[in-house]
Amino acid sequence: MMKRNVVILLIAGVVLTIGFFAVKGSGKSADTSSQILSSTQNSSTTLPPVSVVPVDKIEVVHFHGTQQCWSCITVGEYALKTVKEKFPEEFASGKIVYKDINGELKENQEIVVKY
Repeated sequence: MMKRNVVILLIAGVVLTIGFFAVKGSGKSADTSSQILSSTQNSSTTLPPVSVVPVDKIEVVHFHGTQQCWSCITVGEYALKTVKEKFPEEFASGKIVYKDINGELKENQEIVVKY
């Protein structure tokens, strides 16, 4: 169960990171985004170049199980708070959407498999 929560937490972090660069990077050149990414890379890890493509909508998804630990609950709360505080216009207009998905519920299996 703990491994599953860690994987879900990592997925949520990746989605938040991608969303951040997609929104913030849309006004910057791809070169600037690449510099930011390369400056944060571990020297033993190499990532492919990233290109920024404008999007119509960004979905920030917090995947979790039915019973969440304190850390999982806090990550979800911080993710929503960050989206609301840092991107208020985009959140209000629906350009950024926050979803809280219980991956253990049968009705959410399709999105869980997709991501």
